[in-house]
Amino acid sequence: MKKEMTISLAILPIFVLILAAAFSIFVWEAGMHFPLIIGIIAASIVAMITGFKWEDVQQMMVKGVSMALPAVFILLIIGTIVGSWIASGVIPTIIYYGLSAIHPGIFVPIVALVTGIVAVTLGSSFTAIATVGLAFMAIGQGLDFPPGLIAGAIISGAFFGDKLSPLSDTTNIAPAMAETDLFSHIKHMLWDTLPAFFIAILLYWIVSNTSSISGTADAQTIEEIITGLNSHFAIHPLLLVVPLITIALMMMRVPAVPALTGVGFLGAVLAVILQGESVSSIITIMTDGYSGNSGVAALDSLLSRGGLTSMLGTVALVILATSLGGVLEKSGAFDVLTRKMMATVRSTGSLISSSILSTFFVSFASGAQYLAIILPARTFVNKYKEMGIDTKNLSRAVESAGTVGINLVPWGVPAIFISGMYGLDPIEFIPFAFFAFLVPLINIVFGFTGWTIARKNYRHETTSTAEEEIA
Repeated sequence: MKKEMTISLAILPIFVLILAAAFSIFVWEAGMHFPLIIGIIAASIVAMITGFKWEDVQQMMVKGVSMALPAVFILLIIGTIVGSWIASGVIPTIIYYGLSAIHPGIFVPIVALVTGIVAVTLGSSFTAIATVGLAFMAIGQGLDFPPGLIAGAIISGAFFGDKLSPLSDTTNIAPAMAETDLFSHIKHMLWDTLPAFFIAILLYWIVSNTSSISGTADAQTIEEIITGLNSHFAIHPLLLVVPLITIALMMMRVPAVPALTGVGFLGAVLAVILQGESVSSIITIMTDGYSGNSGVAALDSLLSRGGLTSMLGTVALVILATSLGGVLEKSGAFDVLTRKMMATVRSTGSLISSSILSTFFVSFASGAQYLAIILPARTFVNKYKEMGIDTKNLSRAVESAGTVGINLVPWGVPAIFISGMYGLDPIEFIPFAFFAFLVPLINIVFGFTGWTIARKNYRHETTSTAEEEIA
């Protein structure tokens, strides 16, 4: 016989997870794998206390992980793309022209802006981070900027683009769950996204030009990297066509997995034809990553990365995070906590704030974007209708925290991916992810001031639905 899930039981796994994560990050320095395992154990115990059998808990984990499988496939493919694009000279060509042309004084704002444009066209923050973002990271290190600052600018641009792109999966999920249409949702998001991005770019310009943090690489270091690139790769502007082909495939709405697989293998073919790699070596590079051996230490450290195996740690974290989310969702813990939060809603401001806070709650509990968007949206949608507030406000709110704000969660899937891609600890780049701080904050301000909050009368919709059911 199942017992009622109480608030204290529902919040216990979250408390255990955050406590374990704090020890792991700041004391043990052991990463997030074991804290997530500890969180899963706590959530499983709570589920069984409330009457679920172990077989039920296992099924909850399986359902949670199944939601992440498309993302897992994409992560593995991205690992092979990074390896093949380095070996083919695509990423070295971007780095070469970037170091030759970009002025340090505007470099960091340019990183955010260009990554944003690429992400809008690709509809994928992860792909933008792993391709043009990786090149920018290398250029930024060549210019001697702090890696955390560059990663923060890449994150801001990538998730600005992901948030506004009609090709993005999260941008499609949010309006569907909030019962509004895609283009009304995107248009309504311009109110929070554009001001937040403008402020973020301004902050990047200010921060990157302060004496203590601005790029200080001398001309000799940059010249060494450029010379090393020229010596070990066939650099040619036509290699820039490969990223353009990737953008074109996404704009043509070719599904992500076949499109990314195709451009990964295109990189492999170019590596054989243009760079003289053997078939066996390019397969090794796509599997284990590119290993720089130019003799230029700065260049080798920039390019020694990628490969399918480099994604395995990230994939493990994604599986653990989504299995935890599956247990918390199916056991009713999320439902208890979000509905308790909804019960305190009395005004538009508290409604918007509760929507955002509950999305952050799911983000911190599971680390998974899909759950962070779907659960609060489904929980709050009827409350918005009851209060006569257009549900596109809800889709905007859950995207602000579930798509963008989740970057502030050290064990969230985006932070884990970025950490693995750039070899940085999340606490190095999270403080510089300005866009991720600004978007939720602006939405809360909108909620309490009423500015940009759209109203809608849903009584006719309710009546029509009731009539259809009677008929």
